[in-house]
Amino acid sequence: MTVVQKKKIETPFYFGGAASCCAVVFTHPMDLLKVRLQTARGNNTGFVNVVSSIAKTQGVQGFYKGLSASLLRQASYSTVRFAVYEQLIKRMKRADGSVSNLASIVSGMIGGAIGGICGNPADVANVRMQNDGSLPIEKRRNYKGVIDALIRMVREEGPRSMLTGVGPNVTRGILVTASQIGTYDIFKKYLVIYGMDPDKVSTHFSSSALAALVATTVCNPVDVAKTRIMNSSAKIYANLGDALVTIVRTEGPMALFKGWTPSFIRLGPQTILVFVFLEQFKSLYIKYKS
Repeated sequence: MTVVQKKKIETPFYFGGAASCCAVVFTHPMDLLKVRLQTARGNNTGFVNVVSSIAKTQGVQGFYKGLSASLLRQASYSTVRFAVYEQLIKRMKRADGSVSNLASIVSGMIGGAIGGICGNPADVANVRMQNDGSLPIEKRRNYKGVIDALIRMVREEGPRSMLTGVGPNVTRGILVTASQIGTYDIFKKYLVIYGMDPDKVSTHFSSSALAALVATTVCNPVDVAKTRIMNSSAKIYANLGDALVTIVRTEGPMALFKGWTPSFIRLGPQTILVFVFLEQFKSLYIKYKS
């Protein structure tokens, strides 16, 4: 981002998606644990119990259930949200080339909304594949991969199943992109003001870690509701608001923060890796073009 502004060399729009795909290979197990925790009800639903259960019943490969869907989700959702964000930022620059905090947040919100829609089909498949191992054997969908999941969803539930949970997914996309990409640029800007080098990995690491903390806290309630809605083939919740109210009423307000720990453990490294990969991709591309 900063490097691009200095060199004034346009980088490919898909770098954001490519960086996200690279990062998710490392962080997928924590995303799976987050989904399992968010859909869990009753006793023995703690972090340690869920990890132990997966390890005993499915082995190491159990932590990578749904990886193909996760990669497709990043290729669609993240490619779009990063591309839209960067195009909007270019158009919102001030005369001196700087960007206001409000412009960063608004650009993130718009990019997240559009990305959420584009990535929804893969996200539905991702949530279902990740949670399948926690279901009773007779209730498992047993998708063979993301393509099989998408085909069966359309064949067994109709094309509208691809848009299951699109409302909460768009809401989450708005929140996570504004609080992740938007705040990354804001944190990075202020860290540079206080003396850090904008092109150092340490600056990218610090900015993204702070952004991950904000994003996890802001997004977790919507993420819990989204996961519950997407994981159900029946229409248990009328909408996002109904899901949030029902969860609070039946399980208490802290249920909205189920999975916060694995969410942060996942989103922290995910955010750090995404921006480190992204900045390195851009830097290498600019050196190549120069």
